[in-house]
Amino acid sequence: MENCLPLLGEMFPDMAAQTTKGPVTLPSDYKGKWFVLFSHPADFTPVCTTEFVGFQRRANEFREMNCELIGLSIDQVFSHMKWTEWIRQNLDVEIEFPIIADSEGKFARRLGLLHPGKGTNTVRAVFVVDPHGRVRLMLYYPQELGRNIDEILRIVKGLQVSDSNQVAIPANWPENDLIKDRVIIPPPTDEASAAKRKDQYEGYDWWFCHRELS
Repeated sequence: MENCLPLLGEMFPDMAAQTTKGPVTLPSDYKGKWFVLFSHPADFTPVCTTEFVGFQRRANEFREMNCELIGLSIDQVFSHMKWTEWIRQNLDVEIEFPIIADSEGKFARRLGLLHPGKGTNTVRAVFVVDPHGRVRLMLYYPQELGRNIDEILRIVKGLQVSDSNQVAIPANWPENDLIKDRVIIPPPTDEASAAKRKDQYEGYDWWFCHRELS
């Protein structure tokens, strides 16, 4: 089981790494915070550059949600530093978050980031980890498709709202076609509760009730 991928709800594996901001140990160094770990195929590539600029320009929005960003690829730390220098000098964007230098591929193998059918570099993956160190979401993208940073922001916010209010989050929230920015009440688990549910909440049926966030 040691080399198995982490599953949703499990602890993110303990891993130490060198980053552009110094050594880091995950998840313990981020205890009490959410973090988004995202891998990219390689430094000095155009799609990855657009993603890093996108993440940095929204970094404050992540921080406002008590969430930190961490990049990763199998490049060496010197390549990371030269690339972020290029971004600063040519695009006027300072990359403030750390980038893991996984030159030996330890993280890549442990987290399933190497997909032979998509080349020898890491795929674009996203891991959202909560303040307890639990993996809450995993996404894998092919190398040719850049990520939607706004969707990752929505994911973190949605998970936090779900945790704080014990509710579920509908599709495209907070702009759902059916219930707009409302949230879904977990379905009842017994007949007596089901019979009362529509008297307690608005909804389409006892199994599909919703409410505004308080």
